[in-house]
Amino acid sequence: MKLNSKSNPFRPGSTFWLLSLLTLLAVGCDDSSLTADISDSLDVGDTSSAGDTDVDDTMNTDAANDGTNAGDATNGDATNGDAANDGTNAGDATNGDATNDDVTNGDATNGDTMDVADLTEVADTELADMDVADTDVADTDAPFVMTTAPLDADINVALNRSVRVTFSEGMNPNTLTDLTFTVIGPGAIVVEGTVSSSGAQAVFTPLFELAPDTLFEATITTGAEDLAGIALESDYLWSFTTGAETFLGPDPVPLGLAGDYVILAKSGIDTVPSSAIVGNIGVSPIDSTAVTGFSLTLDSTTQFATSSQITGQVFAPDYAVPTPSNLTTAIGNMETAYTDAAGRSIPDFTELGAGEIGGLTLVPGLYKWGTGVSISTSMVLDGGPNDVWIFQIAGDVTQANGTLITLSGGALPKNIFWQAFGQVMIGTTAHFEGIVLCQTAIVLGTGASVNGRLLAQTAVTLDQNAVTQPAL
Repeated sequence: MKLNSKSNPFRPGSTFWLLSLLTLLAVGCDDSSLTADISDSLDVGDTSSAGDTDVDDTMNTDAANDGTNAGDATNGDATNGDAANDGTNAGDATNGDATNDDVTNGDATNGDTMDVADLTEVADTELADMDVADTDVADTDAPFVMTTAPLDADINVALNRSVRVTFSEGMNPNTLTDLTFTVIGPGAIVVEGTVSSSGAQAVFTPLFELAPDTLFEATITTGAEDLAGIALESDYLWSFTTGAETFLGPDPVPLGLAGDYVILAKSGIDTVPSSAIVGNIGVSPIDSTAVTGFSLTLDSTTQFATSSQITGQVFAPDYAVPTPSNLTTAIGNMETAYTDAAGRSIPDFTELGAGEIGGLTLVPGLYKWGTGVSISTSMVLDGGPNDVWIFQIAGDVTQANGTLITLSGGALPKNIFWQAFGQVMIGTTAHFEGIVLCQTAIVLGTGASVNGRLLAQTAVTLDQNAVTQPAL
């Protein structure tokens, strides 16, 4: 017997019936036979999805209601889904004249109705519209200067050097101009120059050589802003003194806090004992368990560890503050330095030796290869103490066993930068000079030695090696 009397609150389609259904769904009812009965009562196949509508549209509350608890029509005329309600006790639409809605025994077709799925989707639709992912936390931190080149109080700076600065985050290039980045000489005379910037770096390039043996002061003003429009909290000033010489080659690559480490890696440092390391080593984000072969002893401050194989300290992110944040900054500076070196343009030499540079003597400059580089026999880097070499290498660097890289003319390893997209592999008993900025791993063969820094974006593997940080 089908119940469709107005007086029966349990008939399919009534408010009581719908609310009861929602209650069952909310408590996790999973009765398959009940589900089938519900589907038959509502004629689910005849209804259209209301998943993209809100509650008001789905429940046909675009009506003009004269009573209380309105929302459904009682004794009203319904045309095209719009009801004029004169009664009370909303939720029942009976004894009404329906046009184009085919409201029959609580089953509705072609109207603004909901099926069972729609009833459960309404809340989800409203929550989805909130789009929680769009509520990202805004940047409220002021940027700051992390490192400069020349450094503060530097002396004997080459006369044809640019002045570089690295910020804590990407900056708005429109706010870095010759008004916000200035260099001033004696008598408050402003040095003429141009300012360029990219990401977190800015460069002041003087139009003419700087005067020799002269103190200069550089300033970044509070007019410099990050990408969120937040300015430096205060002007940043530093000074340097020129020497009497110019330099050859590109500007050196600023290392920031990465320059505090002779070995820095993201996924681990391993040695076959016993190695001899001069300088600090660090890992991040991997923790101290990835520093193996050194027999570490944690300091009483728990900020660093020591090893008999290291003249320096060992840092990892699971040590006490401020070590974790310092390492995060250093790793970021290492990555920035890699990007800087890889992005230098207008090379002086391209594809030299088809990638084989063993046996050559290389002058200062920017070198670029679209392949790997091999050092099959010993080679020489010849230049002065201010001269700079940057090697951009798209593949691996492979140095043969027993070969040597030798410096002449006063060249310094701190001014030699090997930027490698692939691995850097230094053969057994070979000797290497310079700072390695490696996208992947650095592997030293048994007994190999390095005068420089090993900065790897994966791991560094040692085997009874001597690694010494260069003088600044």
